[in-house]
Amino acid sequence: MEPQLDDVYARRFDDRDAARKDEIWRHIARYLQRWVDREATVLDIACDRGDFIRNIAAGEKWATDLRDVSAYLPDNVEFVRGNGLELAGSLPAGHFDVVFMSNYLEHLRSSEEVVEQLRVAASLLKRGGRLIVLQPNVRLIGGAYWDFIDHHVALTEKSLAEAAQLAGCRAEAVIPRFLPYTTKSRLPQSGPLVAAYLRLRPAWLVLGKQTLYVGSRL
Repeated sequence: MEPQLDDVYARRFDDRDAARKDEIWRHIARYLQRWVDREATVLDIACDRGDFIRNIAAGEKWATDLRDVSAYLPDNVEFVRGNGLELAGSLPAGHFDVVFMSNYLEHLRSSEEVVEQLRVAASLLKRGGRLIVLQPNVRLIGGAYWDFIDHHVALTEKSLAEAAQLAGCRAEAVIPRFLPYTTKSRLPQSGPLVAAYLRLRPAWLVLGKQTLYVGSRL
């Protein structure tokens, strides 16, 4: 499976896209920091090149991905390669203050796998630890949701929150319209534009196509 994934992502995002994404994520991580203590132990599941984990302030940083992306990650990130659904066997249970996922759950094969992945994430959290998920919302995106060949599961803010509840998490915040669909969207693209966008909440109602979910482990 790995060569196929590498080929998909190499075609989808080149090095120029990666540099732009990192600039964008500096501002997104700054916004998300309100839910992440600067001394927290944080895990990024399906981290890709580590846009979130690189830019979030934390006391201890971990990241996982199905592909070996360790070359893209800073030295202060502990990388564990593996399938997200099987992390309970390779990471310490109840160890993390925050588990984060971005644009990942839609790649799983079924709604049952979505719930199971969230259960695995919850099992890695300390009691009261936070689950943060950034997720494309099919209700807002419509048919363009399926423009990516590796999208399999359709999720809205309601089905995402329901899946997290089934996995043992209580919702703290659900923002249906948060970010534009992809970093290839027309706006915003530069760091200053992203910073301005995040400050201007009415703009989310126009451009926001991704849902932000924040929950805590019961």
